[in-house]
Amino acid sequence: MYINRNAEKMIMDVADSFPCIVVYGPRQVGKSTTIDYLFGEKYRKVTLDDLDDRNLAIQNPKLFLETYGWPVIIDEIQKAPLLLDEIKKEIDRQRLIWLKENKPRSLMYILTGSNRFELQEGISESLAGRCGVIDMASLSQSEKYGKEGKLFQPEISALLAREKELLHAVRSRMHVFRDIFQGGMPDIVTGVSQRDAYFKSYISTYMEKDVRKLIAASSEMQFRNFLSILALRTAQELHYDQIATNVGIDVKTCRRWISILETSGLVFILQPYMANVSNRIIKAPKVYFMDTGLCAYLCKWPNAEMLEACAMSGAFFETYVVSELVKNAYVHNKDPKESLFYYRDIDQKEIDILYVKENVIYPIEIKKSDSPKKPAKNFNVLAKYHMEIGTGLIIDTCDQIRPLNENAWYYPVSILGM
Repeated sequence: MYINRNAEKMIMDVADSFPCIVVYGPRQVGKSTTIDYLFGEKYRKVTLDDLDDRNLAIQNPKLFLETYGWPVIIDEIQKAPLLLDEIKKEIDRQRLIWLKENKPRSLMYILTGSNRFELQEGISESLAGRCGVIDMASLSQSEKYGKEGKLFQPEISALLAREKELLHAVRSRMHVFRDIFQGGMPDIVTGVSQRDAYFKSYISTYMEKDVRKLIAASSEMQFRNFLSILALRTAQELHYDQIATNVGIDVKTCRRWISILETSGLVFILQPYMANVSNRIIKAPKVYFMDTGLCAYLCKWPNAEMLEACAMSGAFFETYVVSELVKNAYVHNKDPKESLFYYRDIDQKEIDILYVKENVIYPIEIKKSDSPKKPAKNFNVLAKYHMEIGTGLIIDTCDQIRPLNENAWYYPVSILGM
């Protein structure tokens, strides 16, 4: 069963603007399925998982492109990076033809890749200005529940207007935690695969196909341990030295491994907001897993009920909210790192999310309770930024948008990103 993705319109818009598009994302989040759905009837497809095609692409990339022509979909492009230079030459050659014949340009190549760590440098060097880049993640809650997934707007007026448009039964906290435990991998959501068996295979596949070339073979077991240790720290400040000590690696290796996970789209690194503020601000970033189901599996939580009751439940709830905001940005071709930050100072005052938009800061607190005590108590620390402070939000499991006071409103997690 195909689940419509909120990114479909954005993909088509980007495709109208470039002769080549590149779709990044972790393994099995639906990149190839979505591209097949949108372009499969008109575009030939070749996957570099096929050994013969891969060998041809590596040994003679020019002949490979002559063989398949264009328009064409090339899956797992990172397995033949030399193709990128030949694609650049073909695009430049075709551009001159369109210019001489006064014809509009069209989409020639659709490239998908699950190992952005290997691919990103080649794309930026060879195809700069010639391709549109699209990030995809696992299913968001709006996609799981068949909602449009409009761009999240932090202004309370926009949120209230959107709430009126949504005919959506607010889910209970336990229902939300079942979604958190399940995660957003399409094969699990659609019932194609059993959750635990899927994640066990997923980690092995990720290790074999994406990581083995990037780490020493002797480090594979350490890397598996590293994944679990990092999962236990989701929604926490990222201290490389502590993680390195627990895993038994040096700090440089720890930084590289986290960079691999971030570039692969498995984790998101949230930076503190630093603009024009003294050194009293904590400078450590925070780490969040992008798929809460995978994170819960790595932490070995056996079911949603135990996850909801455990000491990490608040961290998982926060991870769910942050990942939903990041996914919402992706499907609208926005860079979440330009708008999402957090605040914490040496006096232990913290705000979970600072949403920065057009020189206005919107503070957001994330609470799994539907009636948290004094949730907006730290919002006043933002006065030091000398910027306009927008109405704050408390994202929790309440059943409707309602005011806490004149400066903050409760907002249901169930309609986040819808």
